[in-house]
Formats: sequence, structure tokens, C-alpha cells
Amino acid sequence: MNEIDNQLSAARCPLCRKPVDAAFKPFCSKRCADIDLNRWLSGVYAVPVKEDEDEDGTRLPEGEPGEKS
Repeated sequence: MNEIDNQLSAARCPLCRKPVDAAFKPFCSKRCADIDLNRWLSGVYAVPVKEDEDEDGTRLPEGEPGEKS
């Protein structure tokens, strides 16, 4: 076994903790990969965002120039 094989055998699926299958890395199966994808698509997982603030620390009003839409 080489170093990559050792890492795969030690790695665990983030959902069910079973050993990782190289075909579905970082998951153990297509089922766990699909569950994770569904969680992202349904909004269970979300990347937090910080509201845009003006230079003085106040939030920009809606429709103000320079605001991202």
C-alpha cells in the first residue's frame, strides 16, 4: 500500500462514518453523496454571508448606488 491508499483506508464518510470508497470520495457510497447533495440544494447547508456596510459602518439602504443586486 502506498501513502494515498493508507489515507483512503483511514478516511471516514462525513455522514455515516463508514470507510471511504475511492469511487465516491469523500463519501462511502452514492447514497451518502446524494444525501449530501440534497442537503446543499435544499438549503440545509448554507454559507454565512456578511451584510454590506458603508465605510462608516452603517448598512446601505435598499436601491443605493454601489449596492450589489
